[in-house]
Amino acid sequence: MTFTPRNAAMIAQEYTHRVWIENVRPQIDCGQFPVKRAVGEKVRVSADIFTDGHDALQAVMLYRPSSSESWREVPMTFQGNDRYAASFTVTSLEPYDYSVEAWLDPFATWKEGLRKKFDAGQDVQSELQEGMKLLKDGAERASHGDRQWLQEKGEFLGGGASQGERVATALSEELQAIMGRYPDRSRTMFHEPVLRVKADRERARFSAWYELFPRSAAREPSRHGTFKDVEALLPMISGMGFDVLYLPPIHPIGRVKRKGPNNTLTAGPDDPGSPWAIGAAEGGHKAVHPELGTLEDFEHFVEAAKHHGLDVALDLAYQCAPDHPYVSEHPEWFLHRPDGTIKYAENPPKKYQDVYPINFDNDNWVELWEELKSVVDFWIERGVRIFRVDNPHTKPLRFWQWLITEIHEKHPDIIFLSEAFTRPKVMNALAKAGFNQSYTYFTWRNTKQELTQYLTELTRTDQQEFFRPNFFTNTPDILPEYLQFGGRAAFMVRTVLAATLSSNYGIYSSFELCEGRAVPGTEEYLDSEKYQIRQWDWDRPGNIRDYITRVNRIRRENPALHTNERLRFYLVDNEHLLFYGKTTEDLSSIILVVVNLDPYQRHDGWVYVPLEELNIGGQEVYQVHDLLGDGRYFWQGSRNFVRLDPQSSPAQIFRIRRRLRTERDFDYFM
Repeated sequence: MTFTPRNAAMIAQEYTHRVWIENVRPQIDCGQFPVKRAVGEKVRVSADIFTDGHDALQAVMLYRPSSSESWREVPMTFQGNDRYAASFTVTSLEPYDYSVEAWLDPFATWKEGLRKKFDAGQDVQSELQEGMKLLKDGAERASHGDRQWLQEKGEFLGGGASQGERVATALSEELQAIMGRYPDRSRTMFHEPVLRVKADRERARFSAWYELFPRSAAREPSRHGTFKDVEALLPMISGMGFDVLYLPPIHPIGRVKRKGPNNTLTAGPDDPGSPWAIGAAEGGHKAVHPELGTLEDFEHFVEAAKHHGLDVALDLAYQCAPDHPYVSEHPEWFLHRPDGTIKYAENPPKKYQDVYPINFDNDNWVELWEELKSVVDFWIERGVRIFRVDNPHTKPLRFWQWLITEIHEKHPDIIFLSEAFTRPKVMNALAKAGFNQSYTYFTWRNTKQELTQYLTELTRTDQQEFFRPNFFTNTPDILPEYLQFGGRAAFMVRTVLAATLSSNYGIYSSFELCEGRAVPGTEEYLDSEKYQIRQWDWDRPGNIRDYITRVNRIRRENPALHTNERLRFYLVDNEHLLFYGKTTEDLSSIILVVVNLDPYQRHDGWVYVPLEELNIGGQEVYQVHDLLGDGRYFWQGSRNFVRLDPQSSPAQIFRIRRRLRTERDFDYFM
């Protein structure tokens, strides 16, 4: 580069910095997308910070909530190998900015050189004169009270006292503390771009979902359920420990091309059709199915759910039945064949003749986007704070980024769950675009190797910074083979895995009844609720309602299970057994889980507890309390024996209790 008077001043600020900052984490795609945290969670910021030569440097992490114009500073601590780190806690439901700033520290550099020379017995008169200048410069930056003190210390360093006395003053902690208040930051290096945190409410991080078709909530056979019928089930759902009640679409269902039982092409006069075929003469996405009740009934239901500690989640499905009002009012919003007819949805070999997908590439896209956003606004006004979004991967990513950003600017507490079972990069892109939670491949991960690899990917890579997994055990579309053939034990296995591996999980109703009947050769439920009304005996023999209730209580009572951040897999000498643990940062809550993945056979083995990681001494006796079976055991050392019979309980969830010694010198367990 040729330096000229014209460009020298312009580039001086950038090229005269000697501090180098790189590899700042966390950041997603060079800061293009924010990382995610729930209120109360920490953001641990780290960076590689260094300079040429041996000069000392100082570094701070800067952060601020969007409501503040001023930065808050946290000193970064040296981690080794030029790595520095600091953290801050998200305390309010708003975006946060963060960055890193660093500068050379001439005082610390000088002090270290002075110490080395003095310890080597060398004359340090010249160095003390340099120190006097540094203190006088520091005094110029100091407040009035410290200014005079630093001036006096500077004169002392250049005075007639012995070198030993002056060196002792120069190396004193008091002088270090005062000079540390007034660093020379005139050539500070500030990392850009500024990075961002997207803050969510706690339920985005920790939740238990229960999916229910309202039309199947009636007690009487063949009667169409109502919102009032669902209200009657709220104590049962809340009592099982769920905090989100998710409803499939509650809108009028199209009559044109309506599907019959088990997805047959011909519907009888009393067949209710698929709730995902949205829209009829009674209205579209801003209406409720008349047989469910009125909008006022729905609003009453939402308030009743809140009374039971339940958030109501609505299905957001941007698609239309052939008789949806949008089809006649805005035919340009849909895809047309050469003959002018509108295309229905297909996912070969599956055909959805009762559903028209929306064409997001139409020329009238601005009006379309605004109308679709108004659907979300409509239901927010009626008390809905959570939306499960149907097939978002079939709509433009930029649309979701726009929509979610617009909604969160006014309503930062809204939660969007992405129901996308598609290619990994697309699922990740949806999470980056703003979705607060995401469906996952957990439904099809059954073996020890599959689960270990997948959970490691979700929780130990950069994916953990933006992708919040929600482990659904089943859905109306997916009855996995494992549940079809594994019997009651398989349902218990998947309950424990979903509820303890992920801080967000969900079940689709009838799971607790161990409903495993499928259309042969498929993952489709036989007599699926997608196409017909079902009446369920909630007390059906063999159900696992009490088991699920206990698991959910364990989740709530043990903070280690409220996050995925510290999930770790541990050694066990049986390939049918999975052994893992979660802890809080301060180890006040320690949970170990061992699961028999084989729903047919009893298995036993030796588990190896990571004593050092859990801060347990090698000879220490510690108590493990099986929270599922209420057994209590005293363990010592790493290697301990377990035996799991899937017919009784295929899992044990251990809470570790440490033995403490009090001032009175007797033992007790915390």
